[in-house]
Amino acid sequence: MSKLFIFGIGGTGSRVVKSLTFLLGAGVDIKATEIIPVIIDPDRANGDMNRTVDILKNYQRIRIRSHSARSGFFKAKITTLNELVDNNQREKLTSPDFRFELDGVQNERFMDFIDYNNLDKANKALAGLLFSEENLEADMEVGFKGNPNIGSVVLNQLKDSSVFRHFASNFEENDRIFIISSIFGGTGAAGFPLILKNIRNAPEDMPNFAFLRKAKVGAITILPYFGVTPDPNSKIDKATFISKTKAALNYYERNVSGNRSLNALYYIGDKDTKDYDNKEGAADQRNDAHFVEVAAALSIIDFMNLHDDMLENDASGMAKSPVYKEFGIKDAAPELSFATLGPLSKDRILKPLTQYKLMFMFMRDKLEECIDKYPWSNNGKVRIDKNFVTQPFYSDFLNAYNKAFSDWLIELGRNKVGFKPFRLDAGDKNVYYVLNEYEPVKSFNPLAKKNYELYIDQLNQAEKEIGDPPAEQKFMDMFYYATKNLVQKKFNV
Repeated sequence: MSKLFIFGIGGTGSRVVKSLTFLLGAGVDIKATEIIPVIIDPDRANGDMNRTVDILKNYQRIRIRSHSARSGFFKAKITTLNELVDNNQREKLTSPDFRFELDGVQNERFMDFIDYNNLDKANKALAGLLFSEENLEADMEVGFKGNPNIGSVVLNQLKDSSVFRHFASNFEENDRIFIISSIFGGTGAAGFPLILKNIRNAPEDMPNFAFLRKAKVGAITILPYFGVTPDPNSKIDKATFISKTKAALNYYERNVSGNRSLNALYYIGDKDTKDYDNKEGAADQRNDAHFVEVAAALSIIDFMNLHDDMLENDASGMAKSPVYKEFGIKDAAPELSFATLGPLSKDRILKPLTQYKLMFMFMRDKLEECIDKYPWSNNGKVRIDKNFVTQPFYSDFLNAYNKAFSDWLIELGRNKVGFKPFRLDAGDKNVYYVLNEYEPVKSFNPLAKKNYELYIDQLNQAEKEIGDPPAEQKFMDMFYYATKNLVQKKFNV
């Protein structure tokens, strides 16, 4: 396996990375030794981006303390680019976490960014042909507001940045790259072809330029899947989404798919859209999670499952036989569940997400009353006791991650189209009444353990099997063992 570098561009890129993180936290398999997300957004205060960064950080904190070969939860290693860089180089890296910090966009108009006032007469005339007066006066504090012509100029700084050089320095021959972008806005539509061009045309003074030129590169381009409410004071107008999409697709046909610069290109969108509040950016931009973002995250997993033979490049670095894929569902419905997905998607996510949901429910509804009462909690030298649940691993990192996981499921369910894999009202009466459109296997043995009694029995068995690793590992190992057996017993998966 190899490293996977993910460039998540704009708000949609952040939201897809968020969905991918929850899938990986639940234990969905991805064939990568390490995953390095780089989020590119000019809007430093963007609510969607900052939510995603917080989730990624908590994922790392949880994994560092609890990862073991016995547990599938949090098994994928997620790393910042900064963590790949030698200590003596880190001070030169402009992005200490998952974000690429763009220069010259905070509190600055586009005309100031291009130094318009100091251009000579001929270049001012050229700028006037390429950019409207509204473009030139645009404040870039919260992004490009659906103007890819502005975004393409500002984002071109990526190729000269320390982030891009450090990415190149750490890119090895068998590593892969995936680019996430929307096609109907400004940041994603501009950033995708620029990043791809800079990879395929890496200059000879760039570290590992030969590897980059022949890299296996996949991407998903996300067509309109939501709208925004009309607002005469906003620069964002959903009426332009389709025309912008058509224009971008026409450009991509010549300069992306048409020149075979991608090894695999995925498409997704949705004609049934819900209007979000018209927020141009900053902290107010916190869109509900959408199933399209989950499906887009699955495209990354699918890309990593493609055999090297399907992603070969010719001597010039162009793909020999580019792969093109769209996402479809088995049954169209206003509300989706695991049952409406195709078999491949369902097989990849049903079991791990159900296991994680069961662990989440136990932590939320039962753990506090079980502490120190059962063998899984009070046996062995290492105990899951009242002190354990006051430590940062549990009280801060895991609880914060689980709160975000719960919010994600709620948002997915109330969006249009909704994705409701779980019954959110499942609880003490029948904890296994958790899967939408799936009934748990019933036992007709009157002596058989039921509900949380069966769950606790599985945890007790897990404690015997696992022994006494560090407390954080023991906790995650026991719950992975128990939920794996419960899903097998109650749902035959």
